[in-house]
Amino acid sequence: MASDTDITAVDPRTLRKRIWGWFFFDWASQPYNTLLLTFIFAPYVKELMGDGTAAQSAWGFGIGAAGVIIAIFAPFLGALADTGGNRLRWIWLFSALYVIGSGMLWFAAPGDFHLITTLFFFAIGLIGMEFATIFTNAMLPDLGPKEEIGRISGNGWAFGYVGGMITLILMLVCFAESATTGKTFVGLTPLFGLDPEMREGTRFVGPLTAIWYAVFMIPFFLYVRDPRAKPAPKGAVAKALRDLRHTISKLPQSPSLFAYLGSSMFYRDALNGMYAFGGIYAAGVLGWTVVDVGIFGILAIIAGAVFAWLGGMADVRFGPKTVIATCILILTGVAVTIVLISRTSVLGFPVAPDSNLPDIAFYIIGALIGAAGGVIQSASRTMMVRQADPNRMTEAFGLYALAGKATSFIAPTLIGVATYLSGSQQVGVSPLIGLFVLGLILLLWVKPDGDRAA
Repeated sequence: MASDTDITAVDPRTLRKRIWGWFFFDWASQPYNTLLLTFIFAPYVKELMGDGTAAQSAWGFGIGAAGVIIAIFAPFLGALADTGGNRLRWIWLFSALYVIGSGMLWFAAPGDFHLITTLFFFAIGLIGMEFATIFTNAMLPDLGPKEEIGRISGNGWAFGYVGGMITLILMLVCFAESATTGKTFVGLTPLFGLDPEMREGTRFVGPLTAIWYAVFMIPFFLYVRDPRAKPAPKGAVAKALRDLRHTISKLPQSPSLFAYLGSSMFYRDALNGMYAFGGIYAAGVLGWTVVDVGIFGILAIIAGAVFAWLGGMADVRFGPKTVIATCILILTGVAVTIVLISRTSVLGFPVAPDSNLPDIAFYIIGALIGAAGGVIQSASRTMMVRQADPNRMTEAFGLYALAGKATSFIAPTLIGVATYLSGSQQVGVSPLIGLFVLGLILLLWVKPDGDRAA
């Protein structure tokens, strides 16, 4: 990690540009989560497949397959970057995967829908986003002194949420059409002459996500510099593998880091499960349209942006461990509540089939997920900075990505299997509860400032 002396030696205007450039990665990449993973493309897949249970199962297996690849390669890539040089070069490479994967989702057309091909390109883009995030997260310690990292991280998440919200509003107003009326949320025909009957407005979510990323990564590449950039030494790959094996073998000797990686593995996977299946769940269980899910998403994103900003300040005042534990408790309660909401009942109490109470309850849940989710993700990368070896920061964030993805292929797969076996989307999402509880238990062994504080 760059020392405080190193940070203060940087010209303040240059440092501000570097921080804002770094913020733009969150702004540019957030639409993949907002538009594709949760609020637009996922419920559209449910509409194409017709069966919410089948769609939820397929979505789980597809995301799980991407998670396997991410889990295998993430720590190696982090170690290689620390050993062999320029993090910006890796971000260019994985940005290309992001753009290709998202752009190709345009071809998920009704009447010519190939589920495997669609899931393949979705996974390509998801892998690109996750791998690029490893390297951008590892730059966080170079943006300010330790006491400012939480605030910077929170502001970045909040800025990213605003970008996601703008793209979601843009989709709902200008492009995403209702399957029944062919009109957008405000009654417009999709722009640019896009054909509503072929769902071209909704399918434009893929190209829009790709274009948005390509345009708004320009400030990132203009202003962000990698102070650790260096030529790759001879034998960098072999050295990276040796260093990675050494780091993993030494993890038990760093009990706080070890416990934190385990804790974050479970609670972040559970949160990702909420994001990945929230749209499909609402479409299948409550009968929501793509537009309904989009409105739900706007509420969640507004809450996420506001609370990510507030969470950054709470992180500075109370420390990331307290913030993370509070968010896990809130999200565990949300996970229990989700299972108990359907079109005919809320928290076990029956309601009329035409009641708005299930919809209102789910809107409230969406706001809570957005609020607690934004805070916990920001605080989690701050906590990783505190736990990691300053000299192996990219490798550490590779392990952090592994921890976030090691069960990410298990969690969606468990949801897919539970949904398939039970024939119920409600029962299908119940594994999230156990994952949050496991994350909270393991957090007890995490020291607020890592093993170095011992």
